[in-house]
Amino acid sequence: QAVEAGHQAALMAPTQILAEQHYANACRWLEPLGLRVALRTGERKEDNAAPLFQKHQATHDGAHILIGTHALLYDADAMPQLGLAVIDEQHKFGVAQRARLIAAGHAPDVLVLTATPIPRTLALTVYGDLDISTIDEKPLNRGEIVTLVRAENKLADIAKFVRTQIEAGHQAYIVYPLIDESDKLMAKAAITGSEEWSGLLAPHVVGLMHGRMDAAAKNEVMSRFRAGEIKALVSTTVIEVGVDIPNASVMVIFNAERFGLAQLHQLRGRIGRGAHRSHCVLMIAEKDVEARDRLNIMVETADGFRIAEEDLRRRGPGDLLGSVQSGQAPLKFAELLGDTRLLTLARRIAERTLVNDPKLSGPGHEELRMLVLETDAPVATLQ
Repeated sequence: QAVEAGHQAALMAPTQILAEQHYANACRWLEPLGLRVALRTGERKEDNAAPLFQKHQATHDGAHILIGTHALLYDADAMPQLGLAVIDEQHKFGVAQRARLIAAGHAPDVLVLTATPIPRTLALTVYGDLDISTIDEKPLNRGEIVTLVRAENKLADIAKFVRTQIEAGHQAYIVYPLIDESDKLMAKAAITGSEEWSGLLAPHVVGLMHGRMDAAAKNEVMSRFRAGEIKALVSTTVIEVGVDIPNASVMVIFNAERFGLAQLHQLRGRIGRGAHRSHCVLMIAEKDVEARDRLNIMVETADGFRIAEEDLRRRGPGDLLGSVQSGQAPLKFAELLGDTRLLTLARRIAERTLVNDPKLSGPGHEELRMLVLETDAPVATLQ
């Protein structure tokens, strides 16, 4: 509709894998309709801090739809008539990054997508700054995901379980927070982890993928994993979004306490994409009681909104008028979660005021007074 109205559309995704997946689908669906689609991604060399952007079409001139990663933020000239901005996995972008894409157009419509809204986004939905469309059902023929929290000293038992799943014909993800070992951070790393798992799972093939690999190497590893040649893929969070391998039934996440709840939910979404039961194992230090308590919500539910609400309760919504996305809100007396009903009421009164509802003036002013006083009434009765 945006293109038919004479505008351009852009879709921004956080990883090259996901952007290329969207691009392939868009070409298949939209090019037969006469729409021109372009892809814009970036590569980063280790010895160069600046992204080296790769244009996957000879030119963007005349492209109706641009799909890309953060590279779109540096290509505003290619979107002179941006009328629709879609931001996929929006929790992976900062406030300024989202604003920069939107600023490329002239007041474009904006659609943000996420399975687990970050606290700030959840807060904005409460305040009414975002309209919500919710898909709360899984696709057909999806299996159950069982989530477990286990101590790191149980590695031998976990490895035995992973081997059992592989020998049953399935595949596994092994996720680490770091690429290399660090002297400053007490966390495990993917490169050394791949060597360890190669020994634990021999003779099954173990692959390795992380963010410093170039696009060709990543594509080769994913192709081998998708074909079933690689049985266990050791990775960083580069596989968090955009990876769809229905045969993968196990995910083991090391140092799970270092990840946010929304990120863990996204990672867990890489399994359970087939009809079989899947297992997600969150590995933490044996005596880390605080981490176990925080991660229990992952065991209890697969509901992204419940997980996001727990994230909001623990991290805070941040500054709703600024760019900080966590921490306590600078509110003098209101509390976002505790006063949700009152906030909803205030928003509806404000909406009535803005549309100049006659009930707010003249003989009807008494109704407004009663609405304010009856804050214990169910929200549905306040409409």
